[in-house]
Amino acid sequence: MAIRLATALAALMLTTAAAHAQSVIMAMSSSPTAIDPHYHTFNPNETVDIHIYDRLIERDPQNNLIPGLALSWTMIDDTTWEFKLRQGVKFHDGSPFTAADVAYTFARVPTVVNSPGSFSIYTKTVISIETPDPFTVRMKTAAIYPLLPIDLTNVFIIPKNLGPNPATEDFNSGKNAAGTGAFRMTAYKAGERVELERNDAWWGPKTHWQHLTIRMIPNDGARTAALLAGDVQLIEFVPTADVARLRADKRVTLAETASLRLIYLWLDRSHTGPQPFITGPNGEALATNPLNDLRVRQALTMAINRPAIVERVMENAAYAAGQFVGPGTWGHTPGLNPPIHDPARAKALLSEAGYPNGFRITLHGPNDRYVNDGKIIQAIGQMWSRIGVQTTVDAITWPNYVARANKQEFAAYLVGWGFPEATNPLRSLVYTFSPAKGWGAVNRARYSNPHFDALVDKLMTTADDTTRERLVQQANQLAMNDVALVPLHLQKNIWAMRTGLSFVPRADEDTRVMDLRPAP
Repeated sequence: MAIRLATALAALMLTTAAAHAQSVIMAMSSSPTAIDPHYHTFNPNETVDIHIYDRLIERDPQNNLIPGLALSWTMIDDTTWEFKLRQGVKFHDGSPFTAADVAYTFARVPTVVNSPGSFSIYTKTVISIETPDPFTVRMKTAAIYPLLPIDLTNVFIIPKNLGPNPATEDFNSGKNAAGTGAFRMTAYKAGERVELERNDAWWGPKTHWQHLTIRMIPNDGARTAALLAGDVQLIEFVPTADVARLRADKRVTLAETASLRLIYLWLDRSHTGPQPFITGPNGEALATNPLNDLRVRQALTMAINRPAIVERVMENAAYAAGQFVGPGTWGHTPGLNPPIHDPARAKALLSEAGYPNGFRITLHGPNDRYVNDGKIIQAIGQMWSRIGVQTTVDAITWPNYVARANKQEFAAYLVGWGFPEATNPLRSLVYTFSPAKGWGAVNRARYSNPHFDALVDKLMTTADDTTRERLVQQANQLAMNDVALVPLHLQKNIWAMRTGLSFVPRADEDTRVMDLRPAP
């Protein structure tokens, strides 16, 4: 009896250890705004969505296009793309994936109610979809559109049996959260956690983890502490202040790579008259918004010492930026360097613009979304104050911040965005806000330049890659010369995990638990 009991206890311990080994907890730095994969073009949403849903075309860790639910894609004439779909794939609800689900998804994207950042920018160019058989999709565009495969790396596919107008709330509750992804969602508590179970029918390589918990821990110190305590096994956006310490800690391992994420400032162009967060040097009301003057925008950007921010605030976990994308990324413009820090010239420009004594401005930013976001705006506030722009810094929590930013409330404010290639920011950030066209969807500052728009219109219908890249570079130069926004730096992507695990770092900063495994 004693031998039998000991054997049973040993078996139980092995079973418990195995079950624990197949469970993993990762910590996100921000909370998603929904589980609905078409609600908001927002990285924390994508971090959750990539575990539940799949796209027709995916990207590898180096940002190259690879097959997803589509095995191949071909431009069969000037206005038609044909996609051959993967067969034998099923949604989490058991229904088979077919061409009809792709057509349904594209019809649904522009109808999402109250979307703060619509995915229609990636579907708007498709004017019709044909499904000649269950595993072939033909997408028609109004003109030559060579970038459609790139756009499709942003659109998650959902099943047609969700019916007309599926509500975002029903995705959050789990009712509609049926994808074809590596995990199926079992529970979601907004702002706290998402619980997922492995989808053993997934078409991709079987992930090691049976159960995944995604926790939201926006506080940098708390996220690092949770990793060191063993409460979580993987964290994203390792705080720069902790990198050196974690490198020397035998309990953890780091994985890092250059990022596609640009940190930048918007300067409000939506107000032509008084801007609520800008006053004269003595607090008096101003009749017009100073930010509509190019000389003022030039002064503000050249007042910023980017190398100092990279070294002292980001602790060298970033690269100073003077355009949307870095070297090696398609559309990068050689010679378009970060603005030179020149406070004397900045003061002269302010005087030329009619502000010899400067003015007062509030610089807003989140304090829990991007790496060192609160510290970055504090540093910029001091730099602006040195040229006579008396700056009050207001760092607030992300949910409140983004809601107000979407309403064009702020005068100057910090945001970040990851660009897989240079046409993405040109049409989504800087192009004139156009709900009908689907471009400028996240142009929060409401910058508008007809010459820039015409250049983007031309490049987006240019099939030749070399010619199109040259047009992209011209658009980059025009936007930066006009200070459409203020680029600051490109982040480095750094993850940390418990020793004994290995993780594949990605340029697009996606945190995919499918890429986390026991170290060999």
